Amino acid sequence: MTVRENGRRGCDRLERAADGAVQVGHRFVPVLLLAVLLVLLLGLAPTAFAHKPSDSYLSLTPRENGWRARWDIALRDLEYAVGLDQNGDGAITWGELQARQGAVLQYALAHLTLHAGETLCAEHPGALRVVEHGDGAYAVLDFSVDCTTVGAQTLDYQLLFELDPSHRGLLRVDAPTGTETVVLSPEQRQRLLNVGPASGWQQFASYWKEGVWHIWIGFDHILFLLALLLPAVLWWDNGRWRPATMLRAVLVDTAAIVTAFTLAHSLTLTLAVLGLVDLPGRLVESTIALTVVLAALNNLFPVVTARRWLLAFGLGLIHGFGFAGVLRELGLPDGALALALAGFNLGVETGQLAIVAAVLPLAFALRQTWAYRRLALPVGSALVALLALIWCLERGLNLTLLPTVAARDAPPVILSSASLCNIHLSVRPQSQSG
Repeated sequence: MTVRENGRRGCDRLERAADGAVQVGHRFVPVLLLAVLLVLLLGLAPTAFAHKPSDSYLSLTPRENGWRARWDIALRDLEYAVGLDQNGDGAITWGELQARQGAVLQYALAHLTLHAGETLCAEHPGALRVVEHGDGAYAVLDFSVDCTTVGAQTLDYQLLFELDPSHRGLLRVDAPTGTETVVLSPEQRQRLLNVGPASGWQQFASYWKEGVWHIWIGFDHILFLLALLLPAVLWWDNGRWRPATMLRAVLVDTAAIVTAFTLAHSLTLTLAVLGLVDLPGRLVESTIALTVVLAALNNLFPVVTARRWLLAFGLGLIHGFGFAGVLRELGLPDGALALALAGFNLGVETGQLAIVAAVLPLAFALRQTWAYRRLALPVGSALVALLALIWCLERGLNLTLLPTVAARDAPPVILSSASLCNIHLSVRPQSQSG
């Protein structure tokens, strides 16, 4: 080989390198935005609750001159707010709960008030008891409220908002005029009572907002969707991913994937809320994490390369059971069930479309770059698969492998087999002397 040929090949390599550098350079801002998005999702996911978020369940029934109330609050939330595990062994005993009963009642009732006009209604708490919900043990506060003034009354709900902005209070009011269900949040802390139930469309709007919120804080659902979107701007040919040439084909493929996922989780969500299918919470949460693993691994070792909407539908079926906990625990009345389900499902779809709108344009702009095909797709998919595998092991085997409570800045807690959530606390009945 002559010196001239060596020089020409060297120049060719330099030109190709320069072309690649220019190509990436022209897209520096999209590359940076996509990198920031991936880092945020993968960085927040380990420290956030990648399962059913924090909720309490408040039921009100009218009585003469006031209300009868039942309030179910998760022991994991009370542990964080007031401290129940006195000996630090990671398990809340009946004796420990009794010892902190005064603090629990004081904290809870200080964050829930009713006013009749300018008059504060008097609250009369009873004894605590414990029940088991699908996501763990809850303390039940039975109490009465005296409101002697006739007319509209205002409920003010503040529980845990200063500690956990993702917390929701699920309110059910069983009044002679009808049953009303409301989701209370930091943006909607107050509710007027004795003014008649909210219209079906008001409840539809309320559950639509909750559907959007639940997909945005459900990091496992987001990572599943992200794993499906990363190869949407590519196509598999002769053992490698190649950039798609037409935007229309990418949009059609993405629409099919998102629609299939929506139909799948809507179907199983409806079945679960109606009580037609009931699966153990730990099985559901573990399997959701497993679906994320499978979707991400399919990007690294492609098995399903055509009609990927079938993959989205098949794996998406289990995600509906993950969404069902809130709606099922609330106990929606028959008259509001259809609209609430429709609103929640459309809210989830809206949240998904917002994620697609943020990710897809960046992915399409970068699809021909080395950074996307050799970094974003394989490295991003590998990180998603690893994180989801850790979640799967944590949920299925009751292990703690990630700092799952860092978002609350709470101390670590030893695992207990009775709890399904990442803050693993159990209730062990003891004698009165316990």
